[in-house]
Amino acid sequence: MYRLLVALLAAVDALVAAAVGITVILAPLTLLWVFGIGEPDWGSLWPTAANVWQLGHAVPLAVTLPAEYLAATGISADAASFTVSLAPLAFGAFTAIFAARSGRRAARAGASITGVLVGTAAFAAIAAGIAITSVTPTISAELWPAIGFPALFYLVPSLCGAIVAGWTDNDAGVIDRVRERVEALPDIWALVPGLVVRGTAIVVMGLVGLGAAALVVAVIVRGPQMLSLYQAGNFDAIGATVFALGQLAYLPTLVIWALAFVAGPGFAVGTGTAVSPAGTQLGAVPGIPVLGLLPEQTSSWLLLLALLPVAVGAFAGWVVRSRVVAATPKAGGEPVGPMLALTAAITALSASVVALGAVLASGAFGPGRLADIGPAAGAIAITVGVEVAVGCGILLLSPRPRARTPSLPETGGNGWTARPSEVSPFWRDNVPFDGATFRADDAHTELAPEAEQDASGPKPPEDTPPSEPGSSDATPTADADEAKPLSPLD
Repeated sequence: MYRLLVALLAAVDALVAAAVGITVILAPLTLLWVFGIGEPDWGSLWPTAANVWQLGHAVPLAVTLPAEYLAATGISADAASFTVSLAPLAFGAFTAIFAARSGRRAARAGASITGVLVGTAAFAAIAAGIAITSVTPTISAELWPAIGFPALFYLVPSLCGAIVAGWTDNDAGVIDRVRERVEALPDIWALVPGLVVRGTAIVVMGLVGLGAAALVVAVIVRGPQMLSLYQAGNFDAIGATVFALGQLAYLPTLVIWALAFVAGPGFAVGTGTAVSPAGTQLGAVPGIPVLGLLPEQTSSWLLLLALLPVAVGAFAGWVVRSRVVAATPKAGGEPVGPMLALTAAITALSASVVALGAVLASGAFGPGRLADIGPAAGAIAITVGVEVAVGCGILLLSPRPRARTPSLPETGGNGWTARPSEVSPFWRDNVPFDGATFRADDAHTELAPEAEQDASGPKPPEDTPPSEPGSSDATPTADADEAKPLSPLD
């Protein structure tokens, strides 16, 4: 596919991602304005939708309340100016999904670099236009974060999608050449990059699943408290809808908070507060219904939740170990160097991803104590890194058990030497032979025809009548010694 066409399609993807994100915010706001106030005021609706979109991409917003509002509400002048930076990550996740798909398509078309760069540039240009047209006296954002942060939300997923697609589909470009050099590495080292990505993806998805499950449990246990906050707010239909949509936009942020709780460090809901399994210390909390899910007190038994990230790391180590075992000759041992590299790389990347999520899920939500909300990135990175390292290291660094070999007799009764490939399965299973005879023929062992006879014993020939016991006619034949069955003890 021509690079110009790839560039045009990448720009269209960026335009669609931005347009859909803005529309998802603007459409509900317009409907609420029409049903609640009347004719929509686009001079207010557009900046509001643009500011919400910017906040969803981690752009800090500077809020300055007018003097008339302060006089009407009785708010102190010290709280007139503050910053809001706690991001509703649902909008950023939406952009990231679009960007990853665009990068993957560009890589499959053979122009990954062109697609990623053009798509990111187009998205940055759209973000610049949104930032310039959404400035108001009440809410504003600095120009470089308003352009750079949304561009990063598009660049990183788009680049990751292009790398994955180029690595798996052979894009005949830079990524494909890098893959050829990696595959030329000796032994297991050629598999290390792919296994690191696989193990990290398993850990990250497992941790996100733990956070989501913990949030669901909190909704089940603390649901009545959340509903009581709805009732105490005396919201009308429009107010309840606004709060519901806003809390839904913060759903990924809440999942990261729940993950921080499960891992151990917990999170803060204001300066000097803490919510963790070790204990909960809360002061005055805003009357937002979703904050009713916060536990008033915790039990020391909740510290056992830290074993769940260890189990996730162990599962990732088991998956990676199975791939290494499949690629390692059974006669040789697993190399220690690649195993150490896999454990260290999976731990470091998993901790880095969790730390990035903690940074995006923390920030300020108002003046005063509300300037510090969310998990601490350093604490959660160290804790998750240790937990994943323990679980992953147990599976990756434990010694490989040796295969059992059956104990076989060195020499049979007829003088031939038994080798594992020549021994009947009856020896390996310790099953008696019931009269089976071994014969040496060109160093191969076969069961004599007598072994196929009925278990009741050999039948006499039809043309020779059986001799009476003690009769003189019952004389041993010449080959009686040869036909004598060997017992398993021989």
